[in-house]
Amino acid sequence: MMGPSTSSNSKAGSIKPLTASSSDIFDNTLPSKEVLDLWQKANAVCFDVDSTVCLDEGIDELAEFCGAGKAVAEWTARAMGGSVPFEEALAARLSLFKPSLSTVQDFLEKSPPKLSPGIMELVQKLKGNGKTVYLISGGFRQMINPVASILGVPPENIYANNLLFKNSGEFAGFDENEPTSRSGGKPTAVELIRKTHGYKTVVMIGDGATDLEARKPGCADLFICYGGVQLRESVSSKADWLVFNFKDLINSLE
Repeated sequence: MMGPSTSSNSKAGSIKPLTASSSDIFDNTLPSKEVLDLWQKANAVCFDVDSTVCLDEGIDELAEFCGAGKAVAEWTARAMGGSVPFEEALAARLSLFKPSLSTVQDFLEKSPPKLSPGIMELVQKLKGNGKTVYLISGGFRQMINPVASILGVPPENIYANNLLFKNSGEFAGFDENEPTSRSGGKPTAVELIRKTHGYKTVVMIGDGATDLEARKPGCADLFICYGGVQLRESVSSKADWLVFNFKDLINSLE
C-alpha cells in the first residue's frame, strides 16, 4: 500500500489535505462493525496533540522560532516514523536550540494554538456522550496547557513532558521521569489511565508511531490514525481505522 509522501516539514501551511478520492487507496478508511462498536462504547478517548489535535508539531514550531527549525523537523520525522527511540530524538532536538524560559514564554505569547478542523466539535461531542477526554503527548506541558484550556480538558487529564529551567531561566533539560519522555511512554500512560479509573474501553487517536504503540493488551482497545495533517504509511497501515476528517468520528457517534 502506497500513500502520499510525507514532508519532514510539519508546518500546516505546507501540507495539502488529502481528498476523499485519494483515500480510496487505503483499506481501513471504513470501520468494521467491531471497530465502530468499540468507538461508540468507549469510556475514555486519548488524543495525541501534535499533528492531531493541533495542526503542527509544537517542538518544531518552537525550534523554528529559535532558528533551528529544519534540523529539528528532520529529527521529528524520524521519531514519529519510529526509526529512532523517542527519548533519543527528544534529547537530540532540544540540544539543537536549548530554549530558555523567556523564549518559551515569548513563543507562547506570539504563537496561539492552531487547532485541527473539527477537533473542538469532536471533543464536545465526546464529553456530551459521557466519555472522558485525555491528551497524551510527547510534547511539553508548557505548550499543551493552552490547548487543553481551549478544549476544556482539565490539567489532571494531560500526560506530557515538562521542560526544566535553572533559576536564571536557562534551559536545563526535560523531566525524564515523565512516561511520555521515552519510547513506550504512551502505552504506559494509557495503561495507568485505564487502571486508575477502571475504564472498560479506551481509544487512542494520533498520527505517529508512539500513538500506535498504545494499541496493545491492557492499554488501548482501538487505535484510530488521524491522517488529516501528517500521513505516515508505516502507522496508518496498521491502524484499526484511518480517518482524514474528524467529522467522520463525530458523525459515527450520532
